[in-house]
Amino acid sequence: MKAHSAIDTKGGRERAILVGVASGDLHRSTLQEYLAELTLLTESAGALVAGMITQERDRPDPAFYIGKGKAEELAWLVEERNAQLVVFDDDLSPVQARNLERLVARKIIDRSAIILDIFASRARTSEAKVQVELAQLQYMLPRLTRQWTHLSKQYGGIGTKGPGETQIETDRRALRERISRLRTRLRGIAKEREVQRKGREKFPRVALVGYTNAGKSTLLNWLSGAGVLVEDRLFATVDSTVRLVTLKGGRRILLSDTVGFIRKLPHHLVASFHSTLDEVREADVLLHVVDAAHPYYADQIRVVNETLEEIGAHGKPTLLVFNKIDLLARRNLLARLREAHPSAVCISATRSINMSGLLRSMMHMLAAGVTMHTMTFRPDQYDLVSYIHGVAEVIDQQYDEDGVTIRFRTDASNAARLKKRLAARTEAHIVSAPAKARK
Repeated sequence: MKAHSAIDTKGGRERAILVGVASGDLHRSTLQEYLAELTLLTESAGALVAGMITQERDRPDPAFYIGKGKAEELAWLVEERNAQLVVFDDDLSPVQARNLERLVARKIIDRSAIILDIFASRARTSEAKVQVELAQLQYMLPRLTRQWTHLSKQYGGIGTKGPGETQIETDRRALRERISRLRTRLRGIAKEREVQRKGREKFPRVALVGYTNAGKSTLLNWLSGAGVLVEDRLFATVDSTVRLVTLKGGRRILLSDTVGFIRKLPHHLVASFHSTLDEVREADVLLHVVDAAHPYYADQIRVVNETLEEIGAHGKPTLLVFNKIDLLARRNLLARLREAHPSAVCISATRSINMSGLLRSMMHMLAAGVTMHTMTFRPDQYDLVSYIHGVAEVIDQQYDEDGVTIRFRTDASNAARLKKRLAARTEAHIVSAPAKARK
């Protein structure tokens, strides 16, 4: 069984009503920002926003999420605006969704469903398609009862088992079998990725992370000429991209761009993209790209940091990069950014503003964990000399009758791999000292 789109675009754009609830410590002003983001998500999925409803309550209603009275108001608005779809900003339980569909008589979906729908439409590689389908099916599994209520009403009672219930169980088995096959495929893909990463271990790895639409793909294109799709919309790309980039002075790095993060990113999606997000977990340096012109950029930074912690990548050496400074409404806003984040770099990847400053900061971070080494090799060990040229920056190389002495610098991870590789092969004396960061 394949997962299907939540948005029907074949017969034209569906009209949608958005629903948001301010509960607990959530203020109404913050709710409006959340609904603005939900509007972008809904439009990115292909629907047209025809209206919205908000509500303040202490806690969500267990039966209708917004309470029966508000649900009746929603039903009236749906009819008045001729909407075919209702999108909730928070995740609904299967019971809440079923009750709302009965009362409103329209398709009810939540934030997770619409994010999954966007990912499904944007996935291009076979790996991304498998990852998204797995997340969709895991999301659908507990919600199957909603799709067969029309059958279960036909029969029932003591001594009978309606075809609706039978169909539900059949579908659940089909879903579980499909989920099992997809997980097996992803384990195979993860092994292939691991082999690929081992073949690239000689290069320092830098990963771009950030909130969706912060400009990561634009920055990747500027640094590498990767030609990745760039659009001013949420989740323009969901496939990971890795490029070998040569920096000033001949320093080569592996630069990767991964899927953008967002508030309330579905847990199933994060789990499914585990192998893709390994690029972030195993990076030596993270470039955290932030949309400097966004009014709630601080919240977006917090969301990204929370997601990094969730995937086990929190605490890595990270360079904060404020992008889109050309879109700041007032010049004093840039000064405030620099004052609040003195170690950050402020750029515009689109207009190539302060990109030299970004490159300098990247080089400094890459060099921060670098050590200098001096090693002497006999003539029969020259294959190891060739290996060092591939994984390190050679500073000096002197030949004499006993062999060759090499001075080179490399980062901590490569240094550890070198020592392990050379331990059984060489009697060379190793002298290590911290390397000064290049200006």
